[in-house]
Amino acid sequence: MKTTALTDAIMFLLILLFAYTAFSKLMDFTEFSGQMYRQQLPAWAARILIYSLPGIELLTVALLCHPGYRKAGLFLSAILMTVFTVYIGLALAGAFPQKPCSCGGVFRHMGWKNHFLFNLFFLLLTFTGLYLTYRERRIRQKS
Repeated sequence: MKTTALTDAIMFLLILLFAYTAFSKLMDFTEFSGQMYRQQLPAWAARILIYSLPGIELLTVALLCHPGYRKAGLFLSAILMTVFTVYIGLALAGAFPQKPCSCGGVFRHMGWKNHFLFNLFFLLLTFTGLYLTYRERRIRQKS
């Protein structure tokens, strides 16, 4: 029972994160688009991400909300958080000629190191959620 409560708490936090980031992009779409074009990406890739990223984040929310699809939502969350964390890690390591913007909402006020730590925390939460989901299924199968 304790692991179920912890899993639910992790799902709730991930749902809040991805819902917030998706809606902040959609609510200020012009600003988000401009920020994407200022990233260290080819224009064609920025164009694809502008339209796909909020949708992928909302898909992640939908999958995490439905117990039957939580595992898929967690895998998608792991992919997104890994990509975001690696990108910020590269920015911190000086891999880009200039630091890209930190983008949406409260994240733009965080600073790069705090944003990196924030992402690592949510990446750890995601992997913990995957582990607990796997463990809960194994326990149910044995019963």
